Amino acid sequence: MALLQISEPGQSAAPHQHKLAIGIDLGTTNSLVATVISGMATVLQDEHGHALLPSVVRYMPDGSVVVGHEAQAQQSHDPANTIASAKRFMGRSLKDIVDRAHIPYSFVDSADSSKLLQLQTRAGLKTPVEISADILKNLKARAEKSLGADGGRGELLGAVITVPAYFDDAQRQATKDAARLAGLNVLRLLNEPTAAAVAYGLDHAVEGTFVIYDLGGGTFDVSILKLTKGVFEVLATNGDSALGGDDFDHRIYCWILDKIRDGSNTFSPLGEQDTRLLLTKARQAKEWLTDNHEAQIVCRLSNGSLIDVTLSAQQFVELTQQLVLKTLTPTRKAMRDANLTLDEIKGVVLVGGATRMPQVKQAIEDYFKQTPLTNLDPDKVVALGAAIQANALVGNRSDNDLLLLDVTPLSLGLETMGGLVERIIPRNSTLPVARAQDFTTYKDGQTAMSIQVVQGERELVADCRSLARFELRGIPAMVAGAARIRVTFQVDADGLLSVSAREQATGIEAHVVVKPSYGLTEDEITHMLKSSFGSAEVDKKARMLAEARVNAGAIISAVTIALSHDGNLITSEEKQAIEVEIEILQAISQTDDAVVINQGVDKLNHATEAFAAVRMNASVSLALNGKNLDEIKL
Repeated sequence: MALLQISEPGQSAAPHQHKLAIGIDLGTTNSLVATVISGMATVLQDEHGHALLPSVVRYMPDGSVVVGHEAQAQQSHDPANTIASAKRFMGRSLKDIVDRAHIPYSFVDSADSSKLLQLQTRAGLKTPVEISADILKNLKARAEKSLGADGGRGELLGAVITVPAYFDDAQRQATKDAARLAGLNVLRLLNEPTAAAVAYGLDHAVEGTFVIYDLGGGTFDVSILKLTKGVFEVLATNGDSALGGDDFDHRIYCWILDKIRDGSNTFSPLGEQDTRLLLTKARQAKEWLTDNHEAQIVCRLSNGSLIDVTLSAQQFVELTQQLVLKTLTPTRKAMRDANLTLDEIKGVVLVGGATRMPQVKQAIEDYFKQTPLTNLDPDKVVALGAAIQANALVGNRSDNDLLLLDVTPLSLGLETMGGLVERIIPRNSTLPVARAQDFTTYKDGQTAMSIQVVQGERELVADCRSLARFELRGIPAMVAGAARIRVTFQVDADGLLSVSAREQATGIEAHVVVKPSYGLTEDEITHMLKSSFGSAEVDKKARMLAEARVNAGAIISAVTIALSHDGNLITSEEKQAIEVEIEILQAISQTDDAVVINQGVDKLNHATEAFAAVRMNASVSLALNGKNLDEIKL
């Protein structure tokens, strides 16, 4: 009698057919790897039983690389070669790192300030991408050992790697590059808040509208998601890509420095080793104050001086109050973008180790008037959600069981005449998304078009971030406005953008995959969104002025060409009157008054009405010349 093979719901009936995939939370402070085993998402541990892998990499004198707890233990002794929080530098250039005083690393200056940031170590120059790749290699090895992927159970097919929702294109691409260096096949980049929602939604079968408040070691994200029968729709997202637990550590570090200055008349700047030591002690004090009323900070600096100070929980709250309040600003914006009231929020999910701080929990509870959800470990929930998504993507469960609908964090568009932004894909558009729009030429005989792709919420290109430029050449020479160029924007499920332009008549095409070498700074992101709300009226006036100038230039060009061809059809007085109006319009086009410019356009249009009628009559006469009535078809 044959045995009947049974399986878990949604799982393969044959164990050997179960495909191996993992979810990775590549964090600023700690990283994790998880997978689905027997239908349950599980975080994988190392040989010592540790689930969390400190995101710290040390480059050793013998050329080896140490990752995790052992590297973290040596941060104070070898700070220049022990890199922590590399995620904060992903997709950024040296010019993006404004406050480097408390960062004990040797950054490398470059003649090109937009080049990918590099750090000098004993192993040579290292980019954040390479450092992150070393962390991912460690997690990959842990997964292969735990799953037996290197022992006959099959090949590890790939990984879903999570990123902050507010990571821009450069930061997302840097993450994918790091995974490729680590030998991982990236199944998908998944926004961290969405991953948390996946874990909560599937494990607890809840439905409704939820806020995912994700305060990690280096980034803050807030997303509002609607969960309905396995469909996770992101209604809005906001955040701060340079705010996290590290900033709370830094506040304690600065407090310690103040204490040192108060007790010494000859304070001198600290070296790299002492800086890292105090930052480590600050982090330990922060974690201790989660469950205790005060933290004792004791250490000895390299000059022999002893540091012995006590930080109370109340002092810590006061030191970090502005940081906590800083997270509420993006939260309010996300609520406004989603057009929701507080009463419509069913629950608030806390994600990230920094949400363990009592003052953070209290601030969220006070704002939303409800106790946040902490059913799952905030350190592990993102990795668990990523594992569930990876399991679905490799085919271990039906695609119908899970549908993720992420959104774009910022609007995408291109530059048009006058330095204006034509928005193609608005922010908070559901991913993946593709939008197309037709454009035309501005001048007669134009055979090429330069296309600049921009990201941001303002009306003028100068106020947004340029992502890429490319050219479409070979456009047939036609009169202005006759050509039809279709520009298509496509953003894939990972949030990566590609843009193409196609001339409709000839089929010639050009395209670009947006892969910048560095990303947006936090100041730029904040400025983009703040400016879009606070400067709406200024933007509106600026756009009206730019459009008025473009229209004026177009009609001046058209009338000037018409006079050169058919000026003999009108009297010299009529021609001179038109030329006077052209000169007046040219002069007022340089002013900053859109209303006056539009009035000048109207006057020139009125002055050319008779001329236009004469030209039309002449064209009709020429067309009918030599034809009899029987040949004319109406």
